Amino acid sequence: MSVYKDMKEKSQRYEALVRALHADVYRYAYWLTNDKATAEDIVQETFLRAWRALDSLQDEKAAKSWLITILRRENARRFERKQFDLVDIDDVSVSSSDCHDNDAEVRQLRRAMAKLDEDYREPLVLQILFGFSGDEIAQQLDLNKNTVMTRLFRARAQLKEALAPNQPERGRQNG
Repeated sequence: MSVYKDMKEKSQRYEALVRALHADVYRYAYWLTNDKATAEDIVQETFLRAWRALDSLQDEKAAKSWLITILRRENARRFERKQFDLVDIDDVSVSSSDCHDNDAEVRQLRRAMAKLDEDYREPLVLQILFGFSGDEIAQQLDLNKNTVMTRLFRARAQLKEALAPNQPERGRQNG
């Protein structure tokens, strides 16, 4: 009966984890892939791996970070397994059915973020979508906190520049 009890407890723990964090994990997967079907596949694989390794999760408070780490690794695995045809982001049109971003400014921001180098985009998405602190992002990405803070600063600066390209640079107006 002990095996049955352990399995039941594991199932309940897993179901609670999925209910609590599925939406956040999916939202992050969608930001990484910008494709609904791919995001769903990665999330499914993430939760499958989480089920297999659930006993290794000791602190429930760390569950979101743990799942994000699994998701990031799963996303990286898809590039190891399959070579994708690359498409220029400017050539892709996103229909409103694929994305709930009805606001032109949100779409513009999303395009600008997609153009950021992954080293800058990923910490910014972790901060914006999940509200992770610099320390938490550093832990997620296995980086020094100062590196994360620098990347966040540079990401914001690049976004600001990308979203306001017609504004003259400071100090060059008169010279």
